[in-house]
Amino acid sequence: MNRPLAFICALLFAFVSVSSACMAQPSEQVGFTLEQQRGDPARIHADFRKERNGRDENNWSTGFMPSDLIGLEVSFFRAAGTRPLHFAIVREAGRLDCAGNGGNNYASGNCNFTANPAFTQALQSRGIGRPTPDQAFGLMAVNARREVIDAVAAARYPTPSIDNLMALSALGVDGRYISEMANAGYRPTSIQQLVEFKALGISPQWISGFARVGYANVPGDGLVQMRALGITPEYIEGFQRIGYRNLPVSQLVELKALNITPAFVESAVGRQSSMPPVSDLVQIKMFGRKR
Repeated sequence: MNRPLAFICALLFAFVSVSSACMAQPSEQVGFTLEQQRGDPARIHADFRKERNGRDENNWSTGFMPSDLIGLEVSFFRAAGTRPLHFAIVREAGRLDCAGNGGNNYASGNCNFTANPAFTQALQSRGIGRPTPDQAFGLMAVNARREVIDAVAAARYPTPSIDNLMALSALGVDGRYISEMANAGYRPTSIQQLVEFKALGISPQWISGFARVGYANVPGDGLVQMRALGITPEYIEGFQRIGYRNLPVSQLVELKALNITPAFVESAVGRQSSMPPVSDLVQIKMFGRKR
């Protein structure tokens, strides 16, 4: 994997991990606000925060369907005036119980978080370890589930860290995705590469399109580079039509990175019985002619 792409993926992984580490401890109250979500009247935007070092910090912000805020009296939230209201967010990793006042499509108050002991036990039994209070809240926020833990173990991945699990959950990785990728022959050697796959939208369905044009069993690093650069089966077919067959993935990546397309090649060198090597195409693109 080239350095820029590796850096981007590293940043993604760090972002998921660091943002979860900034979340509130369960022994402390978490402030909340609810508002009508802009552009989507069916959803309610929730912002959860705590005061740290004398200032408010946004810890978790997302949209919910009203039914996800268990116990919320939606008519109180939407009606004129101010009334007491309460709600809970219940997930496998724990629950958040909130109470405050609201009306006119706005509410505010405080919440208390409680980790789910059964979920904590599941983490320990799989060798993942016991989460810190911050991590326990983060696991609830990203909706970490036991099915992901079980699928990772079934696919024989290395034991994930808690931050690995939060990264997978934040990206929407589920047990089906893990098992389908494994059945397609892609069982990365690290959880981080699985994170990269999901973040870039690499799926068994996307991979199958390349088998059709002769690129089955592309190594994982090759898939990451192809996806990041937007290489498609149609792009490969274009080169095959003008005489470039069985190009290595590394050359496809080089061509796409320089925006060398089949149309560019045809305009630069025409159709020949023996097409010039890729190195010549690179020189023509970079310098206007072969040196």
